[in-house]
Amino acid sequence: MNWDDTGFLLSKNRYNENSIITEIFTKERGKVSGIIFGGTSKKIKNYLQVGNLLYTNYNSKSVNRIGYFKIEISKAFTPIYFDDPKKLNCISSSMNLIKILTADSQRNEDIYKSINDLYKILEEPDWLKRYIFWELNLLSILGFNLDLKQMVNKKILDNKTVYFAKSSTERKLVPNFLIDKDENQENIKDLLNGLKLVGDFLDKTILKPNNINHPLTREQFINSLK
Repeated sequence: MNWDDTGFLLSKNRYNENSIITEIFTKERGKVSGIIFGGTSKKIKNYLQVGNLLYTNYNSKSVNRIGYFKIEISKAFTPIYFDDPKKLNCISSSMNLIKILTADSQRNEDIYKSINDLYKILEEPDWLKRYIFWELNLLSILGFNLDLKQMVNKKILDNKTVYFAKSSTERKLVPNFLIDKDENQENIKDLLNGLKLVGDFLDKTILKPNNINHPLTREQFINSLK
């Protein structure tokens, strides 16, 4: 089996002294694992940064055996943010979410497009607010839609609009920007609460039912914002 494609690097792990095993989310074939021989060499490792876009040539002797990649850099997104730990952690968290939430070898143009959209979001002044909606959109693409407007109740307290979601066991405040999407939002506390709300949904709906721990990369990203 031999094919060419483009894809975003989701993960990399050392395989032996000279090689690494990678997972790449490709445009035509979804998430694919493969070995990159010589991946630890200075020539290659500099652009093997999680989140970078790569040209890939994949070879495998059979569908039941892991193949190997030959790669070239297409666009080095990640180095742009080497001096911005928050955005760098955001990229790492995003790629890891796609890694753990997607199945192997299942093409999904919407997810591939969403990765391109992520880099457009990071250029915006309100990137963190937009990123939270990016996470919600990713979950929706995967079939886990969190329709907050259908879940919240609205109250006016001290002349301010307050939204909350109520269940049989708890009542949660929902940041206004998640409902009133056009609202400007610069309050980091509300943004962190938005990330926590999405994280709670992720845990309850996907991760815990599948015995998956909350991703460490996402926790690191949130901690970098505090």
